[in-house]
Amino acid sequence: EEGIENIIGRYLRFNLNGVPHRIYFEEAGKGIPLLCLHTAGADGRQYREVLNNPEITARFRVIVFDLPWHGKSSPPAGFQTEVYQLTTDLYMDTVMAVKEALGLQNPAVMGCSIGGRAVLHLALRHGDQFCAAIGLQSAMNAESHYGEALADMTPLWRPDIHGGDTAGGFMEMLIAPHSPMEHKWETLWHYMQGGPGVFAGDIYYYLVDGDMRNGIAEQIDTSRCPLYLLTGEYDVSATPEMTKELAELVGAQHFEVMKGMGHFPMSENPNLFMSYLKPILSEI
Repeated sequence: EEGIENIIGRYLRFNLNGVPHRIYFEEAGKGIPLLCLHTAGADGRQYREVLNNPEITARFRVIVFDLPWHGKSSPPAGFQTEVYQLTTDLYMDTVMAVKEALGLQNPAVMGCSIGGRAVLHLALRHGDQFCAAIGLQSAMNAESHYGEALADMTPLWRPDIHGGDTAGGFMEMLIAPHSPMEHKWETLWHYMQGGPGVFAGDIYYYLVDGDMRNGIAEQIDTSRCPLYLLTGEYDVSATPEMTKELAELVGAQHFEVMKGMGHFPMSENPNLFMSYLKPILSEI
């Protein structure tokens, strides 16, 4: 449809571990805050249809921010002297700093991929500050299935290879064959635009530092922070079997396999995704 959307985009300034940051966020709606976390190497545009859904925004204040180094959030000053690497502590500190800076009281949080892992860490460390956590493609760990290339992201650093195209190629394997082409390619375009080394830095959290096996996930208290898990059937990174194992381990309030969906449900097939998300939101 033509016309101006109801999404409002603004910049937020705050200090993160003593370092000034300026990040971009978008919001729409009123009601319960719903803080959304994008996937590795991408940005908040993935949640465009959630922000534009009047049924959701009638009850929820949907907030989507670009992590530092991602999308329209620039890296902090002096970034040229460091190598970006996302750790569990840095991710948690960032989300909680945004929550505090925006003054969000008892919000719900929803994340996909690395965001789907992050909601688990948030429930574990800060569960009393969130009314619910929705994990999209959540699992205790990740399986690359591409050998060591994905684990160390070597191709993204080579001067003779276009890192953005390579990232898009990696991610195309995770999208369901049923997903509409327009949404598939918009999803991939976001990956093709990523900053140098950012995707690789995020994957460090996803494959290494954020691994929740060895007794970590068991500590999540779903009676304190209800956990809802939705996973696309075509995801080979966080498979339905892996999410089911997580759901049974922590006693998640809800686990469902999304038919015809891959690793980026809210972005690659938003209309189908709504049919799975709205029943969850009605319980919050």
